[in-house]
Amino acid sequence: MTSERAVPLYDWIPGAVVFDCDGLLMDTEPCWTVAETELFARRGLPFGLEQKALVIGKSVEAAAEAMAEAFGEPGAGPAIAVELLDLVSAVVEAEAAAMPGALDLVEATRKVLPIAVASNSPRSLLDVALSRGGFTDFVEISVAADEVPNPKPAADMYTRACALLGVPAADTLAFEDSMTGLRSARAAGVRLVGVPTLGHEDFPADHVVASLLDAELMAWVSRWTR
Repeated sequence: MTSERAVPLYDWIPGAVVFDCDGLLMDTEPCWTVAETELFARRGLPFGLEQKALVIGKSVEAAAEAMAEAFGEPGAGPAIAVELLDLVSAVVEAEAAAMPGALDLVEATRKVLPIAVASNSPRSLLDVALSRGGFTDFVEISVAADEVPNPKPAADMYTRACALLGVPAADTLAFEDSMTGLRSARAAGVRLVGVPTLGHEDFPADHVVASLLDAELMAWVSRWTR
């Protein structure tokens, strides 16, 4: 028997959709970069692509641990996490914007399928981002990093989202922009559209698009029915 995963993605219709938030629905990566750059600068260190790759897509706690190692500050992860969260929350609330096409995609999807958001941000920051972007009218189910035993790249976040949606993982589609999120989706067994933030040459999603404005993607979404 041919497995469902063997069916080309655009010939398949999901039963539910789970969206990442940072870098996928919300253009918060510049906000994170502002905060991360400030943290590195406070220690007299530069922040560039190499340093960004250490933290992108990770939970606040995991990013803080990576920073503590980079700073040569063993055991400072929890304090750095507080410092980082304070900085990024202020920037997101003041400056973050929805990614191009994100609101239209979420609204169109919500009309025909159950949806959720699964974010490696803690609940406090996720709520700020969704409100800032105008998503709260469409997103009733969301899972934050501090609400599961293990955040991305573990499967817990997607497993929890699928349970809340009442849809099996095999029938669920994810949208992710980072390798951390990709590994989480893969571990949970959901299918995946990748919109890589860092322009990864190898981003092994079921389908990869340059942005949520991709015409072929939107044509596929328009064919979905409840």
